[in-house]
Amino acid sequence: MPKHNSLLRTKTSSSLSSCFLYAAGTSASFLLAWAFWSFFSSPAPSANPSFSRGLASEAALSCPAGKAGHNRSYDPPDPTFYDDPELSYTIEKTIKNWDEKRREWLEKHPSFAAGAADRILMVTGSQATPCKNPIGDHLLLRFFKNKADYCRIHGYDIFYNTVLLQPKMFSFWAKIPAVKAVMLAHPEAEWIWWVDSDTAFTDMDFTLPLDRYKAHNLVVHGWPHLIHREKSWTGLNAGVFLMRNCQWSMDFMEEWASMGPQAPEYDKWGVIQRTTFKDKTFPESDDQTGLAYLILKEREKSGNKIYMEDEYYFEGYWMEIVGTLENITDAYTGIEKRERRLRRRHAERVGESYGKVWEEHLKDAGYGRGRGRRPFMTHFTGCQPCSGDHNQMYSGQSCWDAMQKALNFADNQVLRRYGFVHRDLLDTSTVPPLPFDYPASDLVGGAS
Repeated sequence: MPKHNSLLRTKTSSSLSSCFLYAAGTSASFLLAWAFWSFFSSPAPSANPSFSRGLASEAALSCPAGKAGHNRSYDPPDPTFYDDPELSYTIEKTIKNWDEKRREWLEKHPSFAAGAADRILMVTGSQATPCKNPIGDHLLLRFFKNKADYCRIHGYDIFYNTVLLQPKMFSFWAKIPAVKAVMLAHPEAEWIWWVDSDTAFTDMDFTLPLDRYKAHNLVVHGWPHLIHREKSWTGLNAGVFLMRNCQWSMDFMEEWASMGPQAPEYDKWGVIQRTTFKDKTFPESDDQTGLAYLILKEREKSGNKIYMEDEYYFEGYWMEIVGTLENITDAYTGIEKRERRLRRRHAERVGESYGKVWEEHLKDAGYGRGRGRRPFMTHFTGCQPCSGDHNQMYSGQSCWDAMQKALNFADNQVLRRYGFVHRDLLDTSTVPPLPFDYPASDLVGGAS
């Protein structure tokens, strides 16, 4: 799936982010417009958008006696929505009564009902052809490994897409038809989590605080005051979002997609977006500004179901993060030296229990923006690892080095469970074995 490259924004703390966005002034607008040009090649929402509880809790279903886990070999002959010849996975075809269809499917597949309320499926992707940047395919592979590691550790499924499911919905628009198709293919998943390919998980222990979002259907990283007061299209980032698998989302995506290049009013929406958001300098309608418009103009209909997360790095701007990774490593190493439970060797499958131990020591940091906690996700907006057409604000080498550091920082958290670690965050291939009781016992050569 083509990369989402228009999302040049700055994310530190809420206040720092605002300062960066507006202190940058004209240059920031130029860079945002530049990023847009570096891309390679509806019905209103439901009148009752109140689908805020998991289907499993509503159906009160449990696995059949004697059946442990999901029964992947059982698909009863009873008809489901899949047997409807009018069903279409395409973004153009409206889906109705999706909540009821999902509920009925779960009733017929009870082994999937238990735990459905919190089930997450991650979606990501990249372009179908080889990267122009000589190291681009290697970097995308490492970004995918990073996501696969995170999903394996937390028991999430992942779907990686490399094709345009709507040929005219290029680049950043490609995520919307992909997310819709995944919702239809996975009625057992409550949440669909889109993550841009140039985003890395840099805290492998952190889990999404789903309780915060129980009354919402869409979670996106952003700052409400930048959308509602400043009317800035950079008040959010659409490169990472969490969307509930429900009718509200089907309706919302249809309205969102109506601003895309496959729609007859695409040119009109470009004019409306530029008129509404004065800092948008390029003329074409884009997904991020489209989402900001829906939040701004349809607050009563859509906004109350959208959670704009700014308390932790739901996705964070790489330039403000990468330089802090060594200090964060030192801080976490200090905690491990004091806390024997965190030094204990354990199977990867039970890693989440140790994540809870970490939280005991990080609770004073809250969700952690700028307070010494590992950043949850680091987004390399503007680096263009596949095309190589990086933002002129920085050199390509600074991008590639920063990616290696962030990916190795995350990889160290994974490799620790296998008994190894990177000594140097810029050295991807060297991994000495860890001595027993590390880091209370020293690692020869040191680890950064």
